[in-house]
Amino acid sequence: MAEQVKNDSAVLVHFTLKLEDGSTAESTRANGKPALFCLGDGSLSDALENQLLGLKVGDKKAFTLSPESAFGTKMPDLVQYFSRRDFMETGVPDVGTIMMFTARDGSEMPGVVRDVTEDSITVDFNHPLAGQHIDFDIDVLEIDPQREATDANIAG
Repeated sequence: MAEQVKNDSAVLVHFTLKLEDGSTAESTRANGKPALFCLGDGSLSDALENQLLGLKVGDKKAFTLSPESAFGTKMPDLVQYFSRRDFMETGVPDVGTIMMFTARDGSEMPGVVRDVTEDSITVDFNHPLAGQHIDFDIDVLEIDPQREATDANIAG
């Protein structure tokens, strides 16, 4: 069994993400369902992976990541303006509604409705936590040796 988190570990954790104002943005503890992080698969930021490296089962760690190291900075070009006519099929959404939009390449991405006026609807495609410092509180529950064994078998 893996003794500590490495660059290619799969790690089962409980975590809580808090914003600068102290409010909880997300917590696996609230629903009792831990999350599986697979280091090296591109789903986590380098800064977050670096915080996990070397941890062992049972370790707890609290740290803060800057917006650039967590969910990115807010990018003005990801705020788009649509005509109300673009919503004729779905109906005009309320502010705060999260909707799926289809990009030109056919991929789907979520957008948050930020403003609705007589003429237009403003949709923000930034990650909802972009631009925020995030406080992480992580408990390491398991380190999966099978991922490491599988990677070793592929490499060897």
